[in-house]
Amino acid sequence: MPVPASLRLGCVKYRNALPLIHGWSGAMHFDHPSALCRQLAAGELDVALVSSFEYLRNPIYSIVDGLAIASDGPVFSVILAHLGAIEALREVIVDPASETSINLLRCLLGERGVAVRFVLQGEISEERGQLLIGDQAILFRQQSGRHHQFLDLGTEWKERMKTPFVYALWLIHPDYPEKSEIAGALRSLGRRNLEHLETLIAAQPEQNRAFCDFYFRECLRFNFGAEEKEGFKMFGELCARQKLLPPRLPALRLA
Repeated sequence: MPVPASLRLGCVKYRNALPLIHGWSGAMHFDHPSALCRQLAAGELDVALVSSFEYLRNPIYSIVDGLAIASDGPVFSVILAHLGAIEALREVIVDPASETSINLLRCLLGERGVAVRFVLQGEISEERGQLLIGDQAILFRQQSGRHHQFLDLGTEWKERMKTPFVYALWLIHPDYPEKSEIAGALRSLGRRNLEHLETLIAAQPEQNRAFCDFYFRECLRFNFGAEEKEGFKMFGELCARQKLLPPRLPALRLA
């Protein structure tokens, strides 16, 4: 479909979104997850690739079926950096831009029986870890060498729940009238990019290509099929058990 000039499309400003947006011909607004969630909820955006947690807490949207940013094991770019035992942690430094990842960490630590306080600044120590997401997490891992230990939240989820984990979804605001058309356009773009992933990787700066090949092929998956939907449902149930969400979970409204 031709992209309407009036479409207000938002996307997380992380490398993991590239296979879903590369080659988009219209305008796109890039921002952090929490900012995009606020903008979409306020009706300032029509469609956005945002934190999956936004749908669980505010299920007014339609989900573009078939596409997601997910993992089925190690994700590499959603990590808790720490120095000692997880059970010794008393505080975790968090990025206020995070939505899904911070609630995933709350759930995983809660399941371990680890109670921590979330703070916005500080330095990693024996009793203080740091949650890092997206490109910031990638850079931290590449630069920290062997100074830190890393809890990969994708790995921890897979080991505990035995399903993929869904970090981000395309959500369509309820007031946007052409839901099926825009959903079809985004699906077509994403599937084309995934079928020709080598072309997308070749378009990246030369120094990034090897990492992108590893990251897109081995760490991430971009499907929102039966397995991912089951994992998403289980995340909602776990959030409810940890009292982050009400016990009644929303049905999936798909476009």
